[in-house]
Amino acid sequence: MKFFVDTAEIDQIKELNDLGMVDGVTTNPSLIAKSGRDILEVTKEICGIVDGPVSAEVVALEADDMLAEGRKLAKIAPNIAVKVPLTWAGLKTCKTLSDEGTMVNVTLCFSANQALLAAKAGATFISPFIGRLDDLNMDGLELIEDIRTIYDNYGFETNILAASIRSANHMSECAKIGADVATAPPAVIKAMANHVLTDKGLDAFMADAKKAGIKIV
Repeated sequence: MKFFVDTAEIDQIKELNDLGMVDGVTTNPSLIAKSGRDILEVTKEICGIVDGPVSAEVVALEADDMLAEGRKLAKIAPNIAVKVPLTWAGLKTCKTLSDEGTMVNVTLCFSANQALLAAKAGATFISPFIGRLDDLNMDGLELIEDIRTIYDNYGFETNILAASIRSANHMSECAKIGADVATAPPAVIKAMANHVLTDKGLDAFMADAKKAGIKIV
């Protein structure tokens, strides 16, 4: 499973990229606003840091306007994936951009039917939001499972990009189900390294090393 980092903060992207933990980046208007930077400027900088896809989202609602924005975003760098919402206008935009050879990430997916439509429209990525479904007492992971079944049934090449990841547990569960990609905030990716028994074992090792006077350098 590939890891995309869900942020527009350059320092956080660089840190994880240097560790080999970044296969791509996802951004959205909220993350861009939080960064306080111009969308074209920060997106170009991110594209220069990572080799994989960088999702940049349109802000228009009508298909013609989405297409114009998508084409402008696609010119930033070859690894741009234009992000469009899962609306009828978004699907129209997806089809046109995909036919033009641009990667497209269809976002705000909350049903298997929506994911099926996105695949038919040629989406490179479909982004089901599992955390937001969990917030409504619905099973976000079950949606990933349903999409995996449908795509495998018919050989769709659209990548399942699990989004709205809230915990390290979400990451491992998505990997077991067969999500192609999971995008998560830097803090969630870092939290995957944490385990109470690792901390306990390390404390014991360090205590024994100190008691025995063990030094390596």
